Order: sequence, then C-alpha cells, then structure tokens
Amino acid sequence: MSRTGWHILSEGETLTLARRNRARLDVAARTELPDAGRLRIAHQVRQDMWRALQGLRGFSPVVQVRREAGQLHITAGGEIAGAFSREYVENMIRDVLEHPERRSRWIRYARRSGGQS
Repeated sequence: MSRTGWHILSEGETLTLARRNRARLDVAARTELPDAGRLRIAHQVRQDMWRALQGLRGFSPVVQVRREAGQLHITAGGEIAGAFSREYVENMIRDVLEHPERRSRWIRYARRSGGQS
C-alpha cells in the first residue's frame, strides 16, 4: 500500500489503483484515452468517480489503466457492499468517464507529469 492509503499494482502495461489489496469489480464501465501517465489518470478518474458515487453505501473504487497501441484503456468501477442497481451505477460511472471536460482535465494533468508511467 502506498503512503496515500491506496494499493497500486503495476503488472506489465496494466496499473490497478484500489483501496483494498484484492480489487473486485462488482460494477464497471470502460473508456479509452490518448496515452498519458497511467497513475495520474487513475487517481483523477478515481476522484471524480468517488465524487459522483460517494452517497452509494459500501462503495470502494477501483481503476485499471492498461496501455495498448498508444491508447489507455480504462476500466473504472469498484466493489459495493450492499444492495444496488447494476445498471444505474454503471450508467453513473459511464457518465463520469465520458464527460468531455473531465477527460480533457485528466489528460492535461497526466501529461504535466513529464512521464508516461
């Protein structure tokens, strides 16, 4: 676990950011972005997803970022302890991932790092 309290697992071209060591995706949505810093993108996506879903009892966010063919393939979602509507939650996550201003901010922030981790 990092000093921030988040588990960061990097396996090849895939980086996973999660609160718990064993990340579980009860719900998930996917998107693609241009190549940039994977960890910075993961943290930004996690923060915005948490803001949108913080009222969902028992939600623990998970973000996976995989670099492939000059793109970042992002899977965002998480574990939910309790009852929930999969369709409703996945639509909320999809709305976060497809929001144009957020996407632009994530890329700008991730490219400022100077690295492509």
